[in-house]
Amino acid sequence: MSSANVRVPAKINLCLGVGPVRDDGYHPLATVYQAVDLHDEVRAAVRDDDRITVTVHTDLDARSEIAVVPEDDDNLAVKAARLLRERTGVSAGADLAIRKVIPVAGGMAGGSADAAAALVACNDAWGTGLSRAELEELAAQLGSDVPFLLHGGNAIGGGRGETVSPVLARGSYHWVFAMADHGLSTKAVFAEFDRINAGAQVPDPVVPDALLSALRAGDAVALGQALSNDLTEAALSLRPELADTLAIGIEAGALGAILSGSGPTALFLASDEQNSLDIAFALSSAASCADVVQSRGPVAGARLI
Repeated sequence: MSSANVRVPAKINLCLGVGPVRDDGYHPLATVYQAVDLHDEVRAAVRDDDRITVTVHTDLDARSEIAVVPEDDDNLAVKAARLLRERTGVSAGADLAIRKVIPVAGGMAGGSADAAAALVACNDAWGTGLSRAELEELAAQLGSDVPFLLHGGNAIGGGRGETVSPVLARGSYHWVFAMADHGLSTKAVFAEFDRINAGAQVPDPVVPDALLSALRAGDAVALGQALSNDLTEAALSLRPELADTLAIGIEAGALGAILSGSGPTALFLASDEQNSLDIAFALSSAASCADVVQSRGPVAGARLI
């Protein structure tokens, strides 16, 4: 039986500009992604029949809502495998096994990461031979973050996030992530963004020049000052306690602090390893934090292991 194993990173948004809702219900986005070394792993084993199954193994607290991942056709990795099969005409099935480390509904694209990994794993296990560019075309049909998680590193995302272009960047960055005890629906956050901005003239989103300059220079201090997220007000409206989490990290010396994507994960940029430890220690006693994780970025996207 043929099988393939893929390791895929989480993503964070160094900036997230959100424009006015379009006729199709999506919002135009302008974002800079960074892939970080918090990884899920996906194994695809070929079946003799045409069934596609999924099992999920998690290191997350099983008592928490954040650990709930669908093990049926609603799983985005299953949808990815089905899409690849439709595209290539392969008749085989696959058993997908996912080892979850990336938080679910945490604004770090855990489901999208598994979809990207499933595309790479099934492409190898089935021997369908699609190029990375062809896989990225399929990825864009699955979700806004999936193409980037094939790509990894740093990249600008446009459209609704699915168009990805590399960013000239230097350096490696220390991050601290404060995980909440339950998730926050992306759909709900965007709905709250629309409610807050009802009747207002929402400008078209742009990536701040200051952020791109900081990445080109590898300047962590400037990068911390340039972090931004247009969904912050909406996320804090739904989860006010996250403001306390952000304040704790800043008080502990973080160079910058924002919510990742639609939240509820808060991310903090540290100046070095010791500063990262200090921030993590301060956050570990916060009532609003279910877990605290230190990480580095950027890292490569979905890769066979």
